[in-house]
Amino acid sequence: MSSLVWRVEHFEEIDSTNTYLKELVSDDCAEGRVVIADFQRAGRGRLDRQWVSPPRGSLLCSILLRPPLEAHQLQLVVAAVALATRTALERLSGLRAQLKWPNDLVVAENKLAGLLAEVIETAQGFAVVVGLGVNLTYEGPDDVPATSVRAETGLTIVPRGLLDILLEELEGRRQCLDSDEGRATLRREYERALSTIGSLVRVEQHDATFVGRAVGVDDEGRLLVDVAGAITTFEVGDVVHVRSDRT
Repeated sequence: MSSLVWRVEHFEEIDSTNTYLKELVSDDCAEGRVVIADFQRAGRGRLDRQWVSPPRGSLLCSILLRPPLEAHQLQLVVAAVALATRTALERLSGLRAQLKWPNDLVVAENKLAGLLAEVIETAQGFAVVVGLGVNLTYEGPDDVPATSVRAETGLTIVPRGLLDILLEELEGRRQCLDSDEGRATLRREYERALSTIGSLVRVEQHDATFVGRAVGVDDEGRLLVDVAGAITTFEVGDVVHVRSDRT
């Protein structure tokens, strides 16, 4: 893959960066489109949960990627963006967050950022819109265990400054998605960054709940959990860390 050209569009206010970017996707819509907003009126997380942040209190953006993957491999796209975000935050602030499968960045058990990937099937293959919200100065609603970069470090980071470093970090990880060797490298980095691995977890799905110890992720980024001695693979599900200790 040749170097990506990032085309960033900025809004002071928008309903949802993901919704806007999804509407732009067509067969000839180039990879690398990025939308950033100071404020979202209808920002969403997983399971249509509302994501609300005061203006410029968070990095709120969406990124269009077109990796040559099948639908069952798309957790690796989330992993690439999450890892790029993690490294960008560390470069700017020294804060080393961990990842919580499938789509959060956390400090201890407090949520720092969340991702939402939405897939559009086109004649040219899958397009993936990855939405991202990172708490910079806003710490989230009172009923959610969350934190912010400023709360953890005392530093105030400008959203566009974080986005620029994030995109720089994402380019190499995006290239990893183009080959088996690159995806294996990405999976290893992802597994090392996941606080979920080694933890006793409860995986909640719409029709069942499973408790076991998370032991890794497979080649497609799916979570592997030892449930009563049997390794169970999870492609989707809400994960609650029952204990955060690692073995």
